[in-house]
This record gives sequence, structure tokens and C-alpha cells, in this order.
Amino acid sequence: MDLYEIKPIKFPVDFKKIRKYLKGLPKNRFLWLIVGVVFISSLISFTSGIFTSLYFYNQLKEQLGKLNITIPSIIEKNNQEIKEYIPQTSQEQAIINAVKEFSPAVVSIIISKDVPIMEEYFYSPFEDSMPDFQIHQYRQNGTEKKEIGGGTGFIVSEDGLILTNKHVVLDKEAEYTVFTNNGDKFPAKVLDEDPVQDLAIIKIEATDSKLFPIVKLGDSDKLQIGQTVIAIGNALGELRNTVSVGVISGLGRTVSASSASGFSETLEDIIQTDTAINKGNSGGPLLNLKGEVIGVNTALAETAQSIGFSIPINKAKRDIEQVRTSGKIIYPFLGIKYTLINDQIKEKNDLPVNYGAWITKGENGGTAVVSGSAADKAGIKEGDIILEMNGEKITQDNSLSKIISEYSPGDKITLKVLREGQEMNVEVTLGKRDE
Repeated sequence: MDLYEIKPIKFPVDFKKIRKYLKGLPKNRFLWLIVGVVFISSLISFTSGIFTSLYFYNQLKEQLGKLNITIPSIIEKNNQEIKEYIPQTSQEQAIINAVKEFSPAVVSIIISKDVPIMEEYFYSPFEDSMPDFQIHQYRQNGTEKKEIGGGTGFIVSEDGLILTNKHVVLDKEAEYTVFTNNGDKFPAKVLDEDPVQDLAIIKIEATDSKLFPIVKLGDSDKLQIGQTVIAIGNALGELRNTVSVGVISGLGRTVSASSASGFSETLEDIIQTDTAINKGNSGGPLLNLKGEVIGVNTALAETAQSIGFSIPINKAKRDIEQVRTSGKIIYPFLGIKYTLINDQIKEKNDLPVNYGAWITKGENGGTAVVSGSAADKAGIKEGDIILEMNGEKITQDNSLSKIISEYSPGDKITLKVLREGQEMNVEVTLGKRDE
């Protein structure tokens, strides 16, 4: 019978037989009558319930079929949703989305080098007279390729350009291997190092002509203290694509950083964050909740907790663009040594102002004005104080090198110079830093 055709159920009843049957019942036949009625009613209700359920099941099945939905698929989907984690907040969802989308573009950089194989041996200088007297010594027996360090980088172009820290790829004799998030490995070539910032560009080549996943670059000039940020990196050189979350703790910091290899430099105008940045995270991205890179993780304070530093991504954009177009990172060069003046420097050296760049060879000696440089050609002298560059005041927070970095070789600038109590404007054409 078709389940869609619901026919009434007929129960033929012979009342004569019922009366005859009831007369043969014991004296409490009235009770038996009630039991019989209840039994028949229950049977009718049960049978009707089965057919009604089948009817509505088929009606539901027909309507869902028109929508290409089957009841088993709904059950399977619900079971799957129960197994998946549901983020508790929109911020948590944003972090998960950013990591999922951009972690494939974060790579681990492994540093390898030929190191000597040392073997142990014993030597007797008195072999004839005292053969039992042995001196314990070591000697080299060839070399072997060995992993000596690691860092992080992130892919900024689909053809394989990778931004990382300069101190990660500083060893000219080492070999660098890049491991992607899915385990693929590529030999890497160092294209150039930034002479001012702790930044470098390296390159990998795809073996199957596929395009590499890339990160999205944000705007570090719009950062706010307290803003949530995400760090991804090769923690300790072993734990690839480790994720940590924190906030921006400070902006415009100036710190002196050094590495175990002896490399050191002063980092200006950088980001401070409490996001966990461990050894091996160097060169990794600092992301905002949109997944945009707003910084390059570069240093940590070993004597403190939760203090790390990142180079603003806007400082790296010029490096990326220059390598793309010319294959080299080029900086303008003025050609002077200077000390930034503050109240203490003013009082100690009896200077007329408490700001500006005081041209002096300093404690390390050498030449205050490089011979043949742009400053030398423009007539800048030792003892001059540069107060402004193109109308921009030079201070502790706005150093001369920071201002110059916004320009290119060949640009003409105007310096306001204080010499022997007199202010003057000096026209200078910036040279190249590699000259």
C-alpha cells in the first residue's frame, strides 16, 4: 500500500457474539468489559500513531528532497558541528582566521654550515723514556654539514621573496634552507641586507612553477598602544609556526640589540609588545587582527619577561620594493658622525640649544665629516649643529637618520645649520650609502 494513501481501518463488530460472550463472564464482568474497551482503544491509538508518523515522515522527506537535502545529511552535519570548536568571542574568531589564512606564508629558516670534526687522541712526548705518559689532545678530521641555528621569515611575493632579519642570514659562509608550513624545503639565496635596519631579503624558487602563498602588509603608522597582535615564528629554532598573542606595549622605542654571534646595532622607532617572542622567532611577522603584517619580530629583552620588539612594517616596504625593482637595497648617505642633543648633552658640552644633531667624532674618534661625502661637498663642518632637515625638527624622538631614511639617493634637501651662533640654510644632494 502506498504510504501517501491513508485509508480508514474497519473493525467489523458482531454485537450478538459480544453479548453472548459477556453473559459467560464471571460476576465481575463489568470490570472485564472496561478492560476490553481500554485494550481495544489502545490498539486503535497505537495503529493510528504508526500510520500518522509514517505519513508526516514522508511529507517531510518529500519537501526536503525538493531542496536537495536528505535527513541523513542533516544528522551528519549536526554531528560534525558538535565536534568542531566554536569560538567564544569575535576576537578569538579573528585570531583563528588570521592564523589559518596567513600561517602558510610563514617559513622557518635553517642555518647550516661546514664545521670541523674533532677527534680525540693521546700523545706521548716521552715515548722512548716514558711511554706510559700520555697527553690528551684533539685534532680535526675533516668537516661535516651541521645545523647551527634557525630563524623565521615570511613570503612577501608569489615568486618567493622572503623578508627576515639581517642577523638571521648574517653568516656569509653558511647555507640557508627554507621550510614551508607544509614541510616542503627550498634552498635560499640572500639577495641583500638593509644597511640601517635589521632586515634582509632572501629568495626561494618553486620547483613546480606554482605560486607561493603570501602575507598581507598592513600600515604600521596607524598602530595604537593596547592593540591586540599575533606573532608567528619558529620558536627556539625547532617549533615551527608557533603562535602567541599579546598587545602593543609601546611605540617609538629605541633599544640597543645584540646577538650571540656578536652582531649589534641600535634599533630606532620600533614596536614594543608583550607577545611572546622567543629565540628563533626572529624575522617572523607580527600581525593585527585582520591578519595584516604590521611588524617584523627582531629582539627580546632577556633580563625581563614579556618584552619583545618588532620593526614597523612600513620601514621594510621600501626594502621590498627596491629589491623587486633593482635587486638591491639602497640608502641615502649624508656622511657625518653626530650626537643627538638633549638637556644633559647641552649642559655637559655648553651648547647653545637642547635639540639637533651635533656633528662630532665622539669618543671613538675617526672623522666627523667623511671626505668626499654629500655633507663634505656641501661645506658641513665638525662642530656644526643641524637643527632641521627640510623644515623637520631633529630631536631625540625624531633623529636625523630616521628623517633621512624617508629619502632616496640623489634627493636634494635643505639643512638648517647652527654654526658659531649663526643659523644658515645649506643645500645638500644626498649620496648613496654604499659609496
